[in-house]
Amino acid sequence: MSRNTAHSNPSNQHPHRCEGPSRREVLQWGTLGLAGLSLADYMRMDALASNTSRPIVTPPDTSVIFIWLPGGPPHMETFDMKPNAPSDYRGEFRPISTTVPGMEVCELLPKLAACGHQYNIVRSISHNFADHGGGHKRFMTARAPKTPTGFVNDAPAVGSIVAKLREQYQVGVPNYVSGTNNGRSGVDIYSMGSAYLGPAYTPFIIPGHPNESIFEVPNLKLSERVANSIDDRQELLKHLDNVQRSIDGSGAMSAMDQFGQQALDLLTSDKARAAFDLSEEPQEVRDRYGMHPWGQRALMARRLVEAGSSFVTMVMENPMMKGESFPQGVLYNWDSHAVNGHIFNDAKYRMPFFDRAISALIEDVHQRGLNKNVMVIVTGEFGRTPRLSTRKGTSSGVMQPGRDHWPSAMSLLISGGGMRTGQIIGSTNSKGENPKDRPLTPNDLWATVYRHLGIDTELTFPDYSGRPMPILPFGSPIEELLPVS
Repeated sequence: MSRNTAHSNPSNQHPHRCEGPSRREVLQWGTLGLAGLSLADYMRMDALASNTSRPIVTPPDTSVIFIWLPGGPPHMETFDMKPNAPSDYRGEFRPISTTVPGMEVCELLPKLAACGHQYNIVRSISHNFADHGGGHKRFMTARAPKTPTGFVNDAPAVGSIVAKLREQYQVGVPNYVSGTNNGRSGVDIYSMGSAYLGPAYTPFIIPGHPNESIFEVPNLKLSERVANSIDDRQELLKHLDNVQRSIDGSGAMSAMDQFGQQALDLLTSDKARAAFDLSEEPQEVRDRYGMHPWGQRALMARRLVEAGSSFVTMVMENPMMKGESFPQGVLYNWDSHAVNGHIFNDAKYRMPFFDRAISALIEDVHQRGLNKNVMVIVTGEFGRTPRLSTRKGTSSGVMQPGRDHWPSAMSLLISGGGMRTGQIIGSTNSKGENPKDRPLTPNDLWATVYRHLGIDTELTFPDYSGRPMPILPFGSPIEELLPVS
């Protein structure tokens, strides 16, 4: 059966290309990096990519919060514990009961145990890419990458596809957002690149810790600093225009002044500032999430989807506050090789931050009545080796336990989306090595996400050579995660 195409021209994803810069030029602009572009530039590239009048329309009422755990969380220290496995598999910790009979999680996750009825655990997802780069690309793009290493996508990340297919919705906040640590805001660090869709469909990236006094959302701070001192609207627009008009002699920049105006509307809108302003939340709510980077990013994600963002990715890599040093054996991210750190010491430090932030997000989504429309996903790129290894730590200089990369089995947590919760979906064998029943892939997860967002997985987009590429080459929605009537 032939697939539908996203646009009528099979060799060019944006019709009427003669009216603006070429695809090659737009891609060249992307090499500047979004961190160096103003929001006006970002919206102009978006305008060039779509070349439409972009009417303001009522947005759909579904969205996704995607919590990304780079490095690969250990499934046997989180959601798939094996207390009866040999000691060199099961590790140091023990499972505890949740609010759902038969559902257990690690003893370091008591808050998540207390809301087990509000989420599902999927234990049988796997793929074949054991390198971080290959694992990121495989998971984020729903297809096997051309190279098993490196983080630069050769296909669009799912978030970019969502941004492209919902580009017509302008609701006063960015449609696709990502929150990261300072210094980790490049789209290629986590394989969030948009590949052949073009740079307009990468996320609006928010680096830093939302609770720090120096934290500011790029460009939105400009509205407070500049708008109060410059009365002339056109003068303010000049401050937003970082792309040299001299690069375009065709008049396309002049034709895009409307998008500079749209950028200004966003930068000066109360809705945009409010969505990012966590001080508007009651302090008890902020405390419930945790006054640390992970907790405040999770809270910001909830505020953004409430304001209308479609796809919000929050990276939970390092929960430390500015100025803190790593305790002995603690890792920067979830990459728990023995040479990197002591997996059990790391878990004792890391898991309380994770437990507080994720349980608060899930409970908040349910308490605020968002659990039908907002889907929350918590995952990394793969699991960890079921069998422990012991190596001399690079920093510690002593022998310590750890787990290596393991894409053959991983667990993820998922909630919202109108689905029935309190389920365990799939299982692994007695040592946590491979799926035992209900084997799934990342594509099945993304098929579920696309269905939640109302996106037709039969759509295609042309790649760099003009060949139609399906947004999802294979995969089916996970039946247990579909909305209940």
